Amino acid sequence: MAAERPSFTLAEIAAQLGGDVLGDAQTRVSRIAPLDAAGPEDISFLSSRKYRNLLQTTTAAAVILAPDAADAFTGPRIVTGNPYAYYARLATLMNPPVHGFAGVHVTASLASQVPHSAAIGAGVSIGRDVVIGERVVLYPGCVVQDGAAIGDDSVLYPNVSVYHGCQIGQRAIIHSGTVIGSDGFGFAPDGMDWVKIPQLGIVRIGNDVEIGANSAVDRGTLSDTVIGDGCKIDNLVHIAHNCQIGARTVLAGCTGIAGSTTLGEHCIVGGAGMISGHLNIAGGTTVSGGSLVMKNILKPGVYTSVFPLDTHDEWLRNASHIRRLSKLADRISELERKLEEIDTGN
Repeated sequence: MAAERPSFTLAEIAAQLGGDVLGDAQTRVSRIAPLDAAGPEDISFLSSRKYRNLLQTTTAAAVILAPDAADAFTGPRIVTGNPYAYYARLATLMNPPVHGFAGVHVTASLASQVPHSAAIGAGVSIGRDVVIGERVVLYPGCVVQDGAAIGDDSVLYPNVSVYHGCQIGQRAIIHSGTVIGSDGFGFAPDGMDWVKIPQLGIVRIGNDVEIGANSAVDRGTLSDTVIGDGCKIDNLVHIAHNCQIGARTVLAGCTGIAGSTTLGEHCIVGGAGMISGHLNIAGGTTVSGGSLVMKNILKPGVYTSVFPLDTHDEWLRNASHIRRLSKLADRISELERKLEEIDTGN
């Protein structure tokens, strides 16, 4: 049975973390959530002016704000000089880290936790409240932490780690050394320091997903990282926190997808493709191997950003021409203007 979530009043939070409470200091909150998803028991935060309009529609019980935005929200609020760093510290306060592993040895009575049809290798560690489906195979050295779930007919090859709370669907194949649910790369700048942001989401993997060796899928920060049904992911792939990978998408080896990016269904990313964070990639998009995607792709198609291979001397010549393209375009525009003046007789 899951532990009851702790709750805090704004006064209790401010007493530990500082900040000025405006409005009802006895307002009680039990969870942190984004402005557009927060409910009446949640506290949210505003760290960027571009989301300021959400203050008018959020149903959060309270909001963490900077002094210049203190009057933009009329409900209970905590005013602090760095809302993002404050949120990181509050997330730690409300979700203290759990150290160590509360598991059972494979020689213990696993029948009460694992069906008889499952095959469990030597040295496998299984935590509390784990759900293992029928005919699951866990090769030696696998670690399945507290509260995780693995669906029927899934196979985890040696030394796969599934962190606490993460969910793997049916018929998954996960190859050696892969880590599901490690912390996302989240740190809030605070002067010269970096404040770790607790990663409170999980990883949810759909049915019929295959993940190659030594890949990493990070857990979400507040929301979950999601991999849709039928996705095929190669070796040495990194999927960062809060990413949403659409069903039947294929990611080739050494692909890296930065945090909070969404790929639609049936995308294909070639080997060593790099996709920046907070982007939306339309379903049916193909990204050529080695390409760098730094903007949204809203229309399906094949996209390539790799410069064609050439000898080094030819590459230098072409790179020199590319650097001059802006000036050449200005000169062409000026010539076109002069020709138009001649044609019109001005």
